[in-house]
Amino acid sequence: MGRALREAPAHRLLDPLRIDLVQQFGAVSADLLLVDYGQTELRPVEPVQGPVEPQPMESGPAGRAFATQQPYLSGEDGPTATAFLPVSVRGDRCGVLVVVLPAERLAPGTTSELADLAEMLGHALRVADRHTDVYRRTRRARALSVPGEMQWDLLPGRACVSEEFDLHAHWEPAYTSAGHVLDWSVTGHGLTLVVADGTGPGAEDVLVSNLALNAIRNARRAGLDVVGQASLTDQALYGQYGGERPLSALLMSLARHSGEVQVVDAGSPTVWRSRGAVVERFDLERQLPLGMFEDTVYVAQRLRILPGDRLVFLACDRFEPTEGGQGRAPDRTMHRVIESTRHLSAANLPREVVRALRSQGGPTPEGLLVLCLDWHGDRTADRTDGAHEEG
Repeated sequence: MGRALREAPAHRLLDPLRIDLVQQFGAVSADLLLVDYGQTELRPVEPVQGPVEPQPMESGPAGRAFATQQPYLSGEDGPTATAFLPVSVRGDRCGVLVVVLPAERLAPGTTSELADLAEMLGHALRVADRHTDVYRRTRRARALSVPGEMQWDLLPGRACVSEEFDLHAHWEPAYTSAGHVLDWSVTGHGLTLVVADGTGPGAEDVLVSNLALNAIRNARRAGLDVVGQASLTDQALYGQYGGERPLSALLMSLARHSGEVQVVDAGSPTVWRSRGAVVERFDLERQLPLGMFEDTVYVAQRLRILPGDRLVFLACDRFEPTEGGQGRAPDRTMHRVIESTRHLSAANLPREVVRALRSQGGPTPEGLLVLCLDWHGDRTADRTDGAHEEG
């Protein structure tokens, strides 16, 4: 099956999968539903085999499989059964594979085998997406603006999951752009990430974000730490714009074994930590935004997080001041929202935070990006030493 997916034309990935499902399970139909850019609908990839159509992401068996990331089987008491199988890549949720098969062909382990095929399809889909527009076209519930197109090609995705952490993001607007910056990299030592406030809705704003993110990636891939990444990006932005287009950003690295954090707060997005029943905002040492002045010197602040900690990052675009005149989402509101959504998984929390901020009343920014990081730490390490250290 893996070889067949690799050899299939990029725009016809479902063909070999459907053949295999007929041969192995006598499948009646198999269709792929992809989540749209705004995470509101699951939309079928054409051509379809079964009676599928766009459906709300938050309802129905397909929505259930997508939300829980668990296979769901329905109708097994009738002549046919329908399996709804999550399709994801390293935690980044793509959609749902819907397979209709004769109920008599169901056996112990069938759902598990189908789930393995759906996972294999997700990885093949990620590669094929570079060579065809079929899947990106499917994901559009409406027209995508040119700045929005630029932004989606710039950002790495919405999620990354490993043994040490779960990382999930959601941003709005999804079909235009607020110029946010988001990126991460995983190594044997841990996780490095960057989150930056929106620069604006236009193509020129996305170009600022593009320059900043590529400068950060260039520095990171050259082996520089977060201070070096901030310094090189500061120089690149100032050299291009002379201080007229600064970027408020947060650069952070988390060590896999110790939970030690190095962070550069360059006038950055705000960060909250949820530890047990306590939710509090990180009091970071704020430094100058990237690209504001020539040759700014940045210094890393050191913190520590513990297994079980949840970090929530909020990046906004420019908007009118709210509580306290700080021009950011009020602390009181964020504290309340994070506390009320503590029971949610990291995958479901960012969207709910954005929704809650949108519904609170009063002025809110046009562009919002929320990132949730659940830190598990090195589960293979002995954590008895320093287990009670506070960050």
